[in-house]
Amino acid sequence: MSLGSSLGHSLRRCVAAAGIGAETLGSLDANPVPADWRHVTKIDPETAKLLPVAYPLYLANTDAVSVGGSTAVTADNTEETFRLLARAPVPAFHEPSEARHVTEETRELAAFLALPEVLNGETEALVGTLGEGLAYLHDEMVPALLREKLPAALYRAVGDRLVDFATSWLLEAAVFEAYVVQNPDSAAARRSGVDESDVLSPATARERAMVADRHLDSEIVYVEYSGTYGGDEAADVLRAVSESVDGARVWYGGGIDDREKTAEMLAVGADTVVVGDCFHDVADEEVEVCARAVEALGVAPSADEIRSWFDDAVDPVETAAARYLRTTPRVDDPEAAAERSLLVALALCFGALPAVVGESRPSVERTRSLLSAVDADAADRLDAALSAGDPEAADGDPLDDYCARVAAALSDADPPRLRHLSLSTLSVSR
Repeated sequence: MSLGSSLGHSLRRCVAAAGIGAETLGSLDANPVPADWRHVTKIDPETAKLLPVAYPLYLANTDAVSVGGSTAVTADNTEETFRLLARAPVPAFHEPSEARHVTEETRELAAFLALPEVLNGETEALVGTLGEGLAYLHDEMVPALLREKLPAALYRAVGDRLVDFATSWLLEAAVFEAYVVQNPDSAAARRSGVDESDVLSPATARERAMVADRHLDSEIVYVEYSGTYGGDEAADVLRAVSESVDGARVWYGGGIDDREKTAEMLAVGADTVVVGDCFHDVADEEVEVCARAVEALGVAPSADEIRSWFDDAVDPVETAAARYLRTTPRVDDPEAAAERSLLVALALCFGALPAVVGESRPSVERTRSLLSAVDADAADRLDAALSAGDPEAADGDPLDDYCARVAAALSDADPPRLRHLSLSTLSVSR
């Protein structure tokens, strides 16, 4: 080993030792994943899994949004999801299941890139998938981006070195999620080669978590039951995992659909719970409620008619909206919040429908009027939630822009229909 190499190696070891000492002996928290996140909402870009039209109000009660899924996900529907979430009041990060779902646009709109690594699956799930992703970044995505941004002569001169640097920088900036997949019947288990023999005991999960935390430098250790609530078994695993890690955040996902389950998983060691399916259920419910209201009231009811119909036809306690809102510690009265959010969805729907069916010209003023009339502070709450998102996501007034998006989702005309917003599936007689 040359003197230069030896000095470089020693310097890297000193820097690493200083970082380890700061994290384990001091109070420095170098993890880029915020420690105060308690509730994350997982949104699947799959076109069949929709966002509620009132999503800014719902997401104001979570801490962050994870974008990713295992089935029918493409770069296009991932980009559309991030464009919608640019107006969300909380950060959205990208958890891709395939490297090609990462594009220049998703990188610009995502708070960070979260790369999954499965601790109890096949080697392919831990090393092979990451290798495939790195090869895609290094061989295709980064070179294409540099060719677009740099003069041809400059790219020919330094392109290869810049590709190496940019690929390493993207990897260094990414967050790594070390998964313990505990439901062998889930899509996540099938994708990562986990069967019943791979389900980990608390003691083994503790060992794997220590490897992820101390050797792999994973920022998150994710105990995943994927659609099934882990209960006492998950509690034992979370206790063991949380006691074994220093720098990593401990997340739990699977079957969270009420306040008690959220509280239980947080109490036994999870830093954060992740909620997914019940959020998409809200979008399906919005479509059903709006369809029933249109059938009963036509396309241009008054605010009093909307409110009267809702009071007679919808029990907020039994709604998917209330179930989702019960999962987040921030909401004191989930049923009242669900009522307000569903009324906002109806106001947005009926605000846009007359123009969609050709009975009037598009009117943001009508939508604002309906919002304020069905719930006194609805327009202000929606405007505040939209304004908390990316101020550069759209020109002009955030609420005006959002009403235009809702109208686009309902319409077959230009601008193109937003396929991922709930009301895009609402069938109205034209």
